[in-house]
Amino acid sequence: MRPRDIAELIALAALWGGSFLFMRVAVPAFGPITLVFLRVAGAALLLVALLAARGELAAVREHWRAIAIVGLVNSAVPFLCFAYAAQSINAGLSAIFNSATPLFAAVVAWLWLDDRMTPLRVAGLAIGFTGVLWIGADKADFRPGGSAWAIGACLLGTMSYGIAPSLAKRRLTGVAPLAVAAGSQVAAAIFLAVPAVLAWPALAPSTNAWLMMGLLAFLGTGLAYVLYFRLIANAGPANAVAVTYLIPIFAVAWGGIFLGERLTLTVVAGCLVIFIGTALATGVVGARRLHRPASADAIGAGR
Repeated sequence: MRPRDIAELIALAALWGGSFLFMRVAVPAFGPITLVFLRVAGAALLLVALLAARGELAAVREHWRAIAIVGLVNSAVPFLCFAYAAQSINAGLSAIFNSATPLFAAVVAWLWLDDRMTPLRVAGLAIGFTGVLWIGADKADFRPGGSAWAIGACLLGTMSYGIAPSLAKRRLTGVAPLAVAAGSQVAAAIFLAVPAVLAWPALAPSTNAWLMMGLLAFLGTGLAYVLYFRLIANAGPANAVAVTYLIPIFAVAWGGIFLGERLTLTVVAGCLVIFIGTALATGVVGARRLHRPASADAIGAGR
């Protein structure tokens, strides 16, 4: 990759890592449903404006049914899951569970799309999910108010992210990635509008909470998607997906700097196991990664 592409990759990882921090700070004031509605609505404003400027709105109208389903699977459900989890577990831990998305994506592609699985990739899946179970077993607390439900929500969100690439490959191959992203945010906002009104906080959120929500919507979602598509276009999908490995580093760093969060040695070790398993399962290590259409690679990456 060119130096500019590397800089944009790092910036993207910093933004998506920051989204876990923004959720952690804002969710107590807004609640998960309202926060996620405002997140996707804000991102939709930015992305639809950009899509209109590029003259690509017709793609959303043509494929609106499939894009709406992607909006549910790739935005509404996982965003809600991670916002719910942010009430109980720290930003770094959520991001580490999120990094297992390629593992779920590989399993879904194997079962749904008959994606070829070599013995090395199967071993990678086993190693990666061992890391997930290791961290989950270490951090799960089943007492009232404990972390077990939050961890379960993270895994449900990660699984939802993992389904989205195969769904996009089946239904949206060849559609402009920005059209899918913009349309999916609009769809997610529509799905969540009524629940968000019903769950609107009785106590007005603070200025700081609104600031964190704005950063989550416009930087951690809208601008992050724009950077991601630039990387796909300029550096290729395989290089852009490398952001998966950098997001937890930034999430842990932001959580430590701004919230004083700390991770245990067990969690760090489990994270490394997940990374190794993911690298093997996705063919980053030990096998040549197969080319996939940009629209499919763009899905499942948003955080």
